[in-house]
Amino acid sequence: MKFADESQNLRLRVNVLHGLVLAVLVVLGARAYFLQVVNHDYYAERAENQRVRLLRVPAPRGAIFDRNGQLLVDSRSTYNIILLREDMKSVDPASIIAQLSEGLGLDPDLLRERFEEMRTLPPSEPVTIKEGATVADTTWVDAHSLELPMLSVREQPQRRYPLNGVLAHVLGYVGEIGPEQLKQAKYKEYKENPYNPGDIIGLEGLESAYDRLLRGHDGYRKVEVDSRGRIQRELETVAPQPGQDIVTTIDLDLQLTAEEQLRNSPTKRGVIVSMDPNNGEILALASYPTYDPNLFSQRIGTKAGRAEANALLRDPLTPLTNRAIRGRYPPGSTWKILMATAGLQQGAITIKNSHLVCGGGIQIGNKFTRCMGSHGTPELHTAIRVSCDGYFYRLGLKMGLDGIMGMVDEFDLNRRTGVDLPREITSWTPSREFKARFNPHDAEWKDIDTVYASFGQVYDFVTPLAMLRAQVAVANGGKLFVPHLLKEARPVSEVGPFPTRPRQIFDRLEPKLIPIPEDQHQLVVGGMWGVVNEAGGTGGAARIAGFDVAGKTGTAQVARLGMDTGKNKDHSWFVSYAPAYKPEIAIIALVENVGFGGKFAAPAVHNVYQAYLQKAHPDLASKPATEQIARKQ
Repeated sequence: MKFADESQNLRLRVNVLHGLVLAVLVVLGARAYFLQVVNHDYYAERAENQRVRLLRVPAPRGAIFDRNGQLLVDSRSTYNIILLREDMKSVDPASIIAQLSEGLGLDPDLLRERFEEMRTLPPSEPVTIKEGATVADTTWVDAHSLELPMLSVREQPQRRYPLNGVLAHVLGYVGEIGPEQLKQAKYKEYKENPYNPGDIIGLEGLESAYDRLLRGHDGYRKVEVDSRGRIQRELETVAPQPGQDIVTTIDLDLQLTAEEQLRNSPTKRGVIVSMDPNNGEILALASYPTYDPNLFSQRIGTKAGRAEANALLRDPLTPLTNRAIRGRYPPGSTWKILMATAGLQQGAITIKNSHLVCGGGIQIGNKFTRCMGSHGTPELHTAIRVSCDGYFYRLGLKMGLDGIMGMVDEFDLNRRTGVDLPREITSWTPSREFKARFNPHDAEWKDIDTVYASFGQVYDFVTPLAMLRAQVAVANGGKLFVPHLLKEARPVSEVGPFPTRPRQIFDRLEPKLIPIPEDQHQLVVGGMWGVVNEAGGTGGAARIAGFDVAGKTGTAQVARLGMDTGKNKDHSWFVSYAPAYKPEIAIIALVENVGFGGKFAAPAVHNVYQAYLQKAHPDLASKPATEQIARKQ
């Protein structure tokens, strides 16, 4: 009996053991099936990645030229230090920050930011930790390849911009695309040449506006590596497809002259823009103070570079701001040219009877608003030439707010110009709604508000480019062109062919037509010619013998009388075109907080005209204008 019990217990133990073995075999079989069948592709790819890697070969970014073929921006070959996440394995990024910071001269905070970004990227995506690596950097990486196998050196094109901030606000700069940008529709939804983490993209200026033309298509190298990540042999190469070169409308000689005028101005702050009045091509666009775009393409990854960038952001003179499209200024008396044109169109004055009283100013209720002179009862030509405020006070009242708003709408002053630069803002123009926002404690529009709005003060804040565009429409008899900077996108055979100008730009270059009768056009232009060329004109400093400059000065208050000194001094404006009756070129200048338009802005414009004449009409070119003092209008 005892023997039978022991035998039964033995069989029970054997059965349990068989069951356990069977269970283990089932688990192992299921696991093998899961690994080899269900997840075959995943593990096959991982195994392949231990041996084969795809190394991206960045595409050369297209170059940028001026209209005469002078090179403005190109790329040079440089080296980046990248971190391969596949080789990080169980390494904690925080544990190598100090070593990388000391060995490669990197800002620890920047490394922490990069490692934080790394968490959001695919495991196969490398992370750039240093751009523009030196020979010492690459030697350090080679010397530490055993302990830091995740580091690698990759060749990368690096953008080079003109020195001294020349054309910075036009060209812009490039930088690495960020995680938040990748979520934006304009990057996320572009399927033809997808944006990926680590891509270098245009962040400002033309680099941003035409990024899709300039960036090209990356290539790759398929290589076999050993256990330490060292390349053993190359299996396949797909060459990158370079980006397109673009030719701009900019004339570099005019640009350099314009920047020189602003750099040598008393406050070193302002804007000069030159445009072809026959097609809207921008010949020069200078905004001052400027900055060095090479900071963002070459030095931003260093501690010193980050400090330099932060200083730019904090600078009260806002050197990063493109004043031509992002600065709003009271236009002063330059506004009067548009008022004169609209006043004739609307019948407030006529060709036969354009006389209005000056009166030394105007009394509205208990408020007397003065004119800077006493001009009797001038006709329009004289009122423009001497910049009679009293005349335009009364013209504004005859037109009324609705007439002024009609003028604003006609010349698109309440809209963006459509220039092919990012982040353009709209001007602020007179309306009942604007006054209600601007002065909620006295929201009702009154006659005195119409007086202010009629001569470019209080309710008028325009961008310099919007003002130049409107004035060009007066110059050419009613064609309101879209200002633009792209002249040609050159085809690249590997990815082309392309049209000479992208379709989306070409379609919007047809001008808006403004009905300005020829006799009215001649009267206004004649007044502007008199500003520069007749006795008593406020813009004589712009005069050039044989080259009939027509223009209008403006002295725009930024503070009430008695407070308009120092940093609150008036802005100096001059807007012009030449020759007066068959214009080839138009120029606007604004110099901030210096005083009279005729004293500062007009001579600056004169000198830009001289640079133009050196090439276009060398027989008319002469020495730069001497400083002339014009009375305040």
